[in-house]
Amino acid sequence: MRISVDAMGGDDAPREIVAGALLAARQIKGLERLFLVGDRLAIEAELAQSSEPVPACVEIVHTTEVVGMGEAPATAIRRKKDSSIARAISLVKEGDADAVFSAGNTGAAVAASTLKLRTLEGVSRPAIATVIPTSKNPYVLLDAGANPDSTPEMLQQFAVMGSIYSREILGVSSPRVGLLSIGEEAAKGNETTKKGFGLLEQARLQFVGNVESRDLFSGKVDVAVCDGFVGNVVLKTTESVASMISTWLKELFRESPIRILGYLLSRGVFREVRRKTDPSCHGGAPLLGANGVVIIGHGSSNREAAYNGVRVASEAVSHDVNHLIEDALREINGVGNSGDGE
Repeated sequence: MRISVDAMGGDDAPREIVAGALLAARQIKGLERLFLVGDRLAIEAELAQSSEPVPACVEIVHTTEVVGMGEAPATAIRRKKDSSIARAISLVKEGDADAVFSAGNTGAAVAASTLKLRTLEGVSRPAIATVIPTSKNPYVLLDAGANPDSTPEMLQQFAVMGSIYSREILGVSSPRVGLLSIGEEAAKGNETTKKGFGLLEQARLQFVGNVESRDLFSGKVDVAVCDGFVGNVVLKTTESVASMISTWLKELFRESPIRILGYLLSRGVFREVRRKTDPSCHGGAPLLGANGVVIIGHGSSNREAAYNGVRVASEAVSHDVNHLIEDALREINGVGNSGDGE
């Protein structure tokens, strides 16, 4: 298995990305080659900080450009052809790597993947799938931002892709799929969701119908389907609320010595809560539907997130997720024309 890593992508790159990639190179079985893509001198400086020998599978691929977090994605990909994200994805296109991980500019990762890799057979547009914790087990939300406008057919494709990812990577034997809407009744929603409801009923999935946003954290579904506009709002609202609650708790515990003592006695509980809600544990969001395994990490990814990003990429390859998606779409409606299939 060969994985390319955008070593320059992320707020704390290349330090945290290289450190996480090295951990992956040492711990992930079957990793034949791990490409660190970016400025050679910067990467070598980080490798020199390692207290252990650099694994033989690690190889540097030098590039001269970086796409910044604030740059316009499509323009940056066109102009910066030797950027670390473009080259990392090109390694997958050229067959030198089986998967890619990047914690850089999300839009650039989506644009480069769509442009260079195209889509799987039967997929109109790839979708970002994000794993979000709940009171029970985490669920997969897609699309989380790649496609602000989606068709009913795309919602059906998202449902199929999310269901397979939930089953293969999260280990849910029979994922329950819900369509995010403004009411549980089939007639609720806009024209896209109402037509999408009918298509999801026809798909060979455990479709539980429409779900409202209040249901997302109750463990009612394993996969929540929506367009990228709604999904991105849900994702960022979730992150914001989690941050707000964390701030509240810190302020309240500091108000008195007794509360501080209570916190000290409860540290184990808070560590467990942090572990369940920490996005670093999930590594990144797969761009499902791209004709290649692409994992997109959060811009603030630390070394744990980078390690888990490579781990998730390796699992998606070993579980053959992309071929399973194509097979499932063929079974549902004999798709061969709606996707680029290139």
